[in-house]
Amino acid sequence: MQVRLCPRNAAVLVAGSVLVLTQLAHAYNLDVNSEDSIKDVARQIAQDLVSFYHGDEPGQTPGLLPQPYYWWEGGAFMGALIDYWYYTGDSAYNSLVEQGLLHQVGPYNDYMPPNQTLTEGNDDQGFWGMAVMSAAECKFPDPPADRPQWLALAQAVFNTQAARWDTANCNGGLRWQIFTWNNGFDYKNSISQACFFNLAARLALYTGNATYAEWAVRTWDWMAGVYLIDNNYRIVDGVHTTDNCTARIPYEFSYNVGAVLLGSAAMVVYANNTEQAGDVEMWRERVDGILNSTELIFFYGNDTADRIMIEIACEQINLCNTDQLSFKAYLSRWMAATTKWAPWTLDRIKTLLQNSAVAAANQCTGGDNQRMCGLKWANNSGQWDGTTGVGQQMAAMEVVLANMIQQADPPATNNSGGTSAGNPSAGGSDQGRLDPDGRYYGVVAKGDRAGAVICTIAIIASCLAGAVFVVADETKSMGENWDSLCSTFSRRPTQEALGGFQARGERTQEAATVVAIANGKGKGPATDRSLNVEKGEKITTSTDRPFPRRQVGSPQQQRRRRQQLKSEVATMSTANGARGPSVDKI
Repeated sequence: MQVRLCPRNAAVLVAGSVLVLTQLAHAYNLDVNSEDSIKDVARQIAQDLVSFYHGDEPGQTPGLLPQPYYWWEGGAFMGALIDYWYYTGDSAYNSLVEQGLLHQVGPYNDYMPPNQTLTEGNDDQGFWGMAVMSAAECKFPDPPADRPQWLALAQAVFNTQAARWDTANCNGGLRWQIFTWNNGFDYKNSISQACFFNLAARLALYTGNATYAEWAVRTWDWMAGVYLIDNNYRIVDGVHTTDNCTARIPYEFSYNVGAVLLGSAAMVVYANNTEQAGDVEMWRERVDGILNSTELIFFYGNDTADRIMIEIACEQINLCNTDQLSFKAYLSRWMAATTKWAPWTLDRIKTLLQNSAVAAANQCTGGDNQRMCGLKWANNSGQWDGTTGVGQQMAAMEVVLANMIQQADPPATNNSGGTSAGNPSAGGSDQGRLDPDGRYYGVVAKGDRAGAVICTIAIIASCLAGAVFVVADETKSMGENWDSLCSTFSRRPTQEALGGFQARGERTQEAATVVAIANGKGKGPATDRSLNVEKGEKITTSTDRPFPRRQVGSPQQQRRRRQQLKSEVATMSTANGARGPSVDKI
């Protein structure tokens, strides 16, 4: 049936359709010059962000995001909600944040919880450390007095990572992974160094302790020395220890430059506070250099006036993984924070973040609620890209919030109103920072070793007693059983079982190689031309090396056993009417 509409009704329908589509296409009408508008948009984005989190629900684990998000992004998520409170004053999520941050500290209060330690990397731990560092700087409500404090937790992360600084390979740097069995243990990536540098610089500024500043300098110098930071202040992804950190992995990600940018800005203020004029100029030059390269690489457009943030390595080709979908959140967060310590950057950074915030809000039209945010902000005509997730929501919220940085309080320090209690030696007692076994079992003492020897002797004695019981013949005398047991472990049958390798003067390693390959334990070394595994030759069993039957018992017992077998075989052959083995050959 075809429905005809009069011109008036058709016009009304079209107008209504346009209105609906307009509302759907512009879920957020962000005014970056209005604090109320920024707070309203941020509040709604935060609601959708928290909808992904279930750690505060009964039966769930506080601090953890659901699959497919890794543990580290839980720390980044907590940091984003600290920012939300810092900018807006809305404490709706403060209890969630405190619960998550404290639940994941681990038994040594250093963000190495047992359920994550065996797969934890230095960058993973670093994101939790930077989250609690932000809590200290923003004067996020302090935990109860009987719980670890924000500053002390940040110091614990720093201390455990400083203990891992690896001078034996490439003369310094942190490995990506903490423990040897994890893929990437041979990789020294920029984000592990950047997190450590960022934390060291901020701790130096907060506490005034020169040791943290020395570590920040050491980290920058090492990164520059292996050209993770090049002469144009571009930062690539990492280097491998297997080639002495000479071949750089060239990918560039926004969170690397963001972390180093903020750390460098902190060092400007630290150097100024300690009256090191030359260092002030050096770090100021580095801030400008990193900001130049950041705008050039990670912002799309013709110039500062219209450039919009982009994750250049993966966004345009739709290959961003779960981690990379969140990277723009951290660049937005750290660029905004940089303006507090490097105020000469404010106008430039503010323009870049305003452009990006408007573009991000315009494309938040996805999902069932028609306001979920995607990844692509630049060059997409405000269209939602069809993706949703924690990373996309964090990035949109952070870049929107960043537009209130001028109204936000400056980061606190011990000398400017900071309330968080510190502990310079925090994390130092954690054996697990280098040795995961030590985390659970402690240091092995002399008494432990003596006890282990006693237990081992007892176990061996029990095994031997059980073996004797199993092989003993209750119809025989003790002497006969002893003779039988001794013959079982005699050397001659063992030599014969190896096919006469030793009797022929051949190497026992060849026999061991055959056994290893047969057991599927890997490729053994080729010992001669008859067993050249490396060359792929076929392994065959030589027919001139028979494995003789094992002779067990005394000669008298063997004779009795042969007579018994002859009798049994003859009986079976007669009963079955079949031809059996020759009795004379038994």
